[in-house]
Amino acid sequence: MRILPSDIDRDQTYKLLTGVVVPRPIAWVTSLSEAGHVNLAPFSCFTFVSSEPPMLGISIGRGDKLRLKDTARNIRERGEFTVNIANDSMIATVHASSFEYPTEVSEVEELGLATLPGERIAVPRLRDVPVSLECRFSQLIEFGTACTEFHVGEVVCFHIRDDLYESGKVRTERLQPICRIAGPNYAQLGPIISQSGGAWGPRPKS
Repeated sequence: MRILPSDIDRDQTYKLLTGVVVPRPIAWVTSLSEAGHVNLAPFSCFTFVSSEPPMLGISIGRGDKLRLKDTARNIRERGEFTVNIANDSMIATVHASSFEYPTEVSEVEELGLATLPGERIAVPRLRDVPVSLECRFSQLIEFGTACTEFHVGEVVCFHIRDDLYESGKVRTERLQPICRIAGPNYAQLGPIISQSGGAWGPRPKS
């Protein structure tokens, strides 16, 4: 099959890309409104962009009539946000937080989630997730006519559950992260397959 972007509309293109670029990690982002409401939303266009300093990037599209989503507005206004990483016991709650709530409603309160205060920023983090990353907003890059915006933040504090961190590394099999695939679908970490050599692994012994 051959598909030209000019032959399909925005929604069809979105479905095509989200079905091909898989699996995608999920940034479960807490942010704080000017009125003090804790907003929570999941974003699957998420990656890290630098290790020195540590920086994360999250792509946030605009809502109806190209209005800013609450998370994007809060990040701009406060200059801070926290990326929480959920595990596979939290899939239903992550999905529930993806629905649009009124700006003045806190998804954290609606879903009955506990929080802890941020240590380096004002934005709270989720208490029961295995990993939280406190971030300060660094820069924004806009892409495309739909005004999709890539928000970059510097990680100023890592919160990692004690049993996950060993010899300077995160034990991914203990983290049990979830990912987004096409549609309202999620997946879990499958078998871990290790390889030696190459840019991503140690050089094999001769």
